[in-house]
Amino acid sequence: YLEESGGGLVQSGGSLRLSCVYSGNRFNLFDMAWYRQAPGRQRELVANIFSGGTTNYIDSVQGRFTISRDNARNTLYLQMNDLKPEDTAVYYCNRNAKIKFSWGRGTQVTVSS
Repeated sequence: YLEESGGGLVQSGGSLRLSCVYSGNRFNLFDMAWYRQAPGRQRELVANIFSGGTTNYIDSVQGRFTISRDNARNTLYLQMNDLKPEDTAVYYCNRNAKIKFSWGRGTQVTVSS
């Protein structure tokens, strides 16, 4: 079970920190990722973090977003800085794997220009 939080309405250039709590075991073993889905578009992977801590980002968020994890709290984070209107979407967390957990409700991020 995944529960995302931390979204909201911000102005362009603002910041948000998203959190995702996993209610299960062995969170530390999973490669995790943040995804987003904008209206009328397919869900896309935004950033991922391997169990060992290595991270990757799509080009459009590189240098602005930071993914991190706290295995003791079973929590995944996404720090988003210098937000742009094109970042507007519902953000989800899940495994970075073919077999995923059930999707949570996500958290809405809206960036106004």
